[in-house]
This record gives sequence, C-alpha cells and structure tokens, in this order.
Amino acid sequence: MSLLSIIVPCYNEQEVLELFYREICGESDKLSKSGVSIELLFIDDGSRDETLRIARELSQKDKRVRFISFSRNFGKEAAIFAGLEHCKGDYIAIMDADLQDPPSLLAEMYRAVTTEGFDAAATRRVNRTGEPPIRSFFARQYYKIIRMISKTEFVDGARDFRLFTRQVADAILKLPEYNRFTKGINEWVGFKTRWIEYENVQRAAGNTKWSFWGLFLYSLEGITAFSTVPLAFSALMGICFCFVALFFVCFIIFRTLMYGDPVSGWPSLAVIILFVSGVQMFCLGILGQYLAKTYLETKRRPQYLIRETESTTACSNANPAVKEL
Repeated sequence: MSLLSIIVPCYNEQEVLELFYREICGESDKLSKSGVSIELLFIDDGSRDETLRIARELSQKDKRVRFISFSRNFGKEAAIFAGLEHCKGDYIAIMDADLQDPPSLLAEMYRAVTTEGFDAAATRRVNRTGEPPIRSFFARQYYKIIRMISKTEFVDGARDFRLFTRQVADAILKLPEYNRFTKGINEWVGFKTRWIEYENVQRAAGNTKWSFWGLFLYSLEGITAFSTVPLAFSALMGICFCFVALFFVCFIIFRTLMYGDPVSGWPSLAVIILFVSGVQMFCLGILGQYLAKTYLETKRRPQYLIRETESTTACSNANPAVKEL
C-alpha cells in the first residue's frame, strides 16, 4: 500500500483545523479503495491560538496524524520545507488548512501521478471570485510582469496545492536556499506536471493571515529569487542618464557660446536634481534588495527551529519526570 503524506502549514487556524481533518478523513476513505494510506503532517508555524493544542489532540487519537511545532513564526515557506524534510510518504501533497484547496481533488491528482505518467499534479484557480478587486488586479499584473522578466514559467492563479512523487520532493530539497518562493521553485525543478483547474473557494472559517503589504513583500521574493532583470534595468537607467547628461552638457555649451550665460532656470534645475536623485535611490534600493538576500544566504541560518513534535509529546506523556522538567 502506498503512503501519501499531506503537508499542512498552519498559522492560527484553530477555527478550521478540525473541519479540515474531517474533510481529509472523508477523502482518505476514498483513497484507501485505491490502495493508498495517508499521513497527515501539520506544521504549526508558531501559532498564538489553540492550533497546536488541536493538532496535538488529533495526533493522540489518530496515529495517521503527526505535527511539528516551530519555536516561533518562521513563515509558510519554512513550514513547507520542514514538511518535505520530515514526511515519510511515497507521494507528497501540500495543502492549506483553510479548505481553499479542495480535498476532493486529491483522488484526481493521485491518479494523474500514478496512472497518467505525470510526476506532479498542480492546481490553479480559474477565477478570483470573492477576492478584493484591487488584490486581484495587482495579482494579475504581477504574473504578467514576472513572466516577462523571468526565464522560469509562472502560471497565473497557481496554488501551492499540488501532489508529487518522492523524486520531485527530493529535487526541491536540493534547493536549501533561505529566501524561498515555492511557486517559482516548483517550476524551476521542472518535471512533467498536469494542471488541474477549479473555481475559487472561500475560506471555510477564520480570516486570512495575508495582508496586501505581506503579499507585496512576498512578491518581491519571487522577483529577486528568479530574475536579475531589475539589476539590468538599474544599469540601463544609469547609461541612459549618462547620455542625457552628455546631451545637456553639449546644449549648455552651445547656448553659452551663442547667447551668453545668464543665471536663470534654478526651479527647473532643482526639479531635475530631485528627479535624478529619486532615480538613483530607486536603483540603489533594487541593488540593496539583492545584497540583502545575498547577506541572509551567506549567514546560513537554519530555516526553522522545532519546539515540539508528536514524538516528544508522546515521550513526555510516557515519562512524567520529563514533563515536569
């Protein structure tokens, strides 16, 4: 019997975690008819609510459930990476706990990987129904831009919800970079992928943890991780301004020789200086982004620290003396 590991990053998901567990159990019964057993691996990303307690209780009553709890909030990317490092399955799926990733697609995704010759089955939303219009607009523009400036293929509406073989998981783990962008990494490693489309689904309960600003910063991760075009753009801007400066030098020399050199135009000069300074700061900001990412990579800090797992909980329950410590 094949083992399917389902990795579920969780951050303050107490409202939906038990509902998610019941939905997965229902799909597990369907998958078991195809000779598939599941391992449900919750990654508690430093939640401040009762997420860890619920995951702990589920693991105690169902041996198929495991959990890993971080020492603090390290982010969803670190949670996914930890899940890939600690899962035991022959096949691996990544899902959000909020049920925006329909568990009903798992059977179709599994068939695509096991019987249709694909290495991975990925999902994408065909619409953004229920999402704020401004967020949808900027998301679409972001995908247009990143497809233009990156050699990696990015799919508009792609979700982190995908199912793949152990071979694909091992390939992803060979990229231990600190600044991670899973959507890009999944496409960069390649492999034969089947895309499954579905209508957008609203959260089953609770509120999203992603703010507009958080999504903006996350989008910068994708650009700096998979494109150097912004650096080339900065260099091009510098070259262009050199030519503009050369033109104005020639213009000023010509005007002085022909008409003299009256002192005038200081407002326009102030505007030009401010404009050029703004462009310089913008280009320095782009360079700073890449230098900051390089700096974080060179420090080689671990991507996450584990505070508790289902194994340590079991040991504590079995040995009260350890629990007291």
